[in-house]
Amino acid sequence: MPTFKQLLHEYSLQCDQLDLPEQTALTYLVELTQQKRIDLYMKFDQEVPSDVLESFEIGMKRILNHEPMQHVLGYSWFYGYKFKVNSNVLIPRPETEELVSYILSRVDEMFPQQNISAVDIGTGSGAIAISVSNEEEHIKMYATDISEEAIEVAKQNAMDNEANVEFFVGDMLAPIIDLGIKVDVLISNPPYIPSHEALETSVIDYEPHVALFGGEDGLKFYRTIFENCQKILNEKAFMAFEMGWDQKTVMLNLVKEYLPNAEAEVLQDINGKDRMLFVYFR
Repeated sequence: MPTFKQLLHEYSLQCDQLDLPEQTALTYLVELTQQKRIDLYMKFDQEVPSDVLESFEIGMKRILNHEPMQHVLGYSWFYGYKFKVNSNVLIPRPETEELVSYILSRVDEMFPQQNISAVDIGTGSGAIAISVSNEEEHIKMYATDISEEAIEVAKQNAMDNEANVEFFVGDMLAPIIDLGIKVDVLISNPPYIPSHEALETSVIDYEPHVALFGGEDGLKFYRTIFENCQKILNEKAFMAFEMGWDQKTVMLNLVKEYLPNAEAEVLQDINGKDRMLFVYFR
């Protein structure tokens, strides 16, 4: 049996040959050994147990074939919570955690100690809705998605994370409009990739296209929300979106076109890229 150190060296070389991130093999091994409660860092020079070796080699074969590690594991971590993921939902991205942090901050600023309601449009795995709901005790959270399969995953994630979120299957804002629900906060991380843009194999082959592509210019779903948002928003409210790093100008112009009386700001992520749009109604 190889040692943990030898095993990592072997598979790190294979990852490098396939242009996978340098830490891929280590990250996967850490998750596996946590599941099996093995203190990896104390045992680097010890032989790998046969059951760990078998699981690791089976999983790495899939990862080396560009299948997302989160699909191999069956879960992804987001904002400190564990979320089930599969081919029916988009894998939560680390940068979206920043959106959640800003949403929580804006809730505290605009609605201090008030009971409010919010909706997450296009919820997917439910990562944003569940995280915001669990972190903000004064919020009543709704979430929608056009995919029944995605909603089933989100419901399971809400149950696993003991979150109180009410889910609806339907197209964008339609279920909320139909039910006459009014909210103080509208959140969405909609598909915003232009339909012609090339993507990595692991994304295009394994993640749902309905959650990736936003029409010819990537703005289709923002337009839908901007056209209909005032049907569900209270007079004092805000909206929060993730967006493409190069979409600042067009997004601000869209807000001016559809919502001329609103205030808008674009926020940068930790890498200095324009990634979040907030729209305020005061």
